[in-house]
Order: sequence, then C-alpha cells, then structure tokens
Amino acid sequence: MRIFDPHIHMTSRTTDDYEAMRAAGVRALVEPAFWLGQPRTSAASFLDYFDSLLGWEPFRAAQYGIAHHCALALNPKEANDPRCVPVLDELPRYLVKDQVVAVGEIGYDSMTPAEDTALTTQLQLAADHGLPALVHTPHRDKLTGLRRTLDAVRESALPPDRVLVDHLNETTVKEAKDSGCWLGFSVYPDTKMDEDRMVAILRAHGPERVLVNSAADWGRSDPLKTRRVGDALLAAGFTDDDVDRVLWRNPVAFYGLSGRLCLDLPGTGATHEGNSVLRGGE
Repeated sequence: MRIFDPHIHMTSRTTDDYEAMRAAGVRALVEPAFWLGQPRTSAASFLDYFDSLLGWEPFRAAQYGIAHHCALALNPKEANDPRCVPVLDELPRYLVKDQVVAVGEIGYDSMTPAEDTALTTQLQLAADHGLPALVHTPHRDKLTGLRRTLDAVRESALPPDRVLVDHLNETTVKEAKDSGCWLGFSVYPDTKMDEDRMVAILRAHGPERVLVNSAADWGRSDPLKTRRVGDALLAAGFTDDDVDRVLWRNPVAFYGLSGRLCLDLPGTGATHEGNSVLRGGE
C-alpha cells in the first residue's frame, strides 16, 4: 500500500514517527502551515517557521525515504491577531518556492471579519501564483462554516476544482462535493473522523476527489491513521484500486495542480546546514 498523507504537521512529530510512517507505506506528504499552540507575537516568527518547512523538515523526511512538500499561509486562528497579519505581505516571496504546492491552511476558525479578509486575500494569492488552496473548515458550526467557505471560493478568482475543503464530516460532505471542490477528511483518535465513519462516507459518496489525512500535530493524534483507513477499507470490501485512488492518486492529482509536485527524493547528505538528526554520534 502506497500512501500520500496530504495534511500532516510533521514539525510536531518525532523521527520515530517518520520511521513508523515509512514502514506503514507513507512515501510522500504535505505539511501545511498551522497554529503552533502558543500564539506567535510577530510576523517574523512565521518566517522562521516557513524556512523550516522548506529546509529542515524536507531533510528530516528524506532521511526516512519520504518526499516532503508544504503549503504556506496565515492560518485562520492567527488571522485574528493584528501582530500576525503582516505576514500576508511576506507570503508572495515564499509562494514562489519549488516545494510549496498549495496555499494553506486558510479558511475559518471563529468566522470573524478578520478571517474573511485573510481568506479572500489568500485565495487571490493562490490564483496569482498558480497554486491550489487547502481550506480549513471550522471545528464548530461546521455546516455554516462550510457554506461561508464555499461563498468565498465562488467569489474568488480560484476555481473550485483547485480548492481542497478539509475537515469534512457527514454533515458537510454532500454540499462540499456538489460545489466541485476536492474533499478532505481528517482522521483522529478521539475527534473529527474515524476509520469506520470514513468507510461509510466512501460507500455513500464514492472515492472521486476524496483525500484522507491524519492531520497529526502536537495534540492527541496518530500519524498512521491514513494506513488504518486503508486497512479498514480493504476489510470492508473496497478494492486495492479504490484504496490506491484515495490514499495516493487523489492527493497526487490535487497537489499536482501546482506543477511543482516531485515525488523523487532529493539527494541529501547526513546534515542540513551542519545539523543532523543524530545525537551523540552514530
């Protein structure tokens, strides 16, 4: 089973996770920029973070045979903090980087006017840079949030078939599918979706334009949830081709819209800018 995790926050994970993911079949991933759990105090802290997603994390991933790409953005939660908003002016110089395959995560957290502005601005940046967009739907009042998201997409210069609407569930999947957007599902140990619910959704709606991710981060999460979904699908009678479509071909197709997706591992040495994943010698 080959797996492309289209949404996972590896800066929060350990090298053990990379090793386990590789053993489970993960060969590629996209890491979207997100909230780190503690508020940033300036736009400059975003820039260091973006640099790590373009440098250190691809190096770490390659040490374990995984191709790493990223999506960059001002995330919805911090769009409400005036100290962070200036990063929108810095994004254009990052969105031209080869490893950036989308603008994201963008979207809604609390559905505030500030989030409206950040979303519309970044949808335009995606259109301007020829990139698709990864859109975060809110964890609360999801259907209202989805509808507000789809309204913003319809009013933007970015076609819906270049938008991945993530964190969907049973209440939002039909309207998201009818919109023409790609459909993203985050599978968590306790919250969001689980394997059995994912099987039921795929039975009801089919595998077209569906992406499944672990969204694993610093909270309670599991970077092997993509593999667990694949196993659950096979146990439920889905074919190997169905599983390959959902866990590999669909994310390749979506992020391939950027024209930058490269699944060949870069040649890397034992260190990145003098630093190694090893500690205390070999």
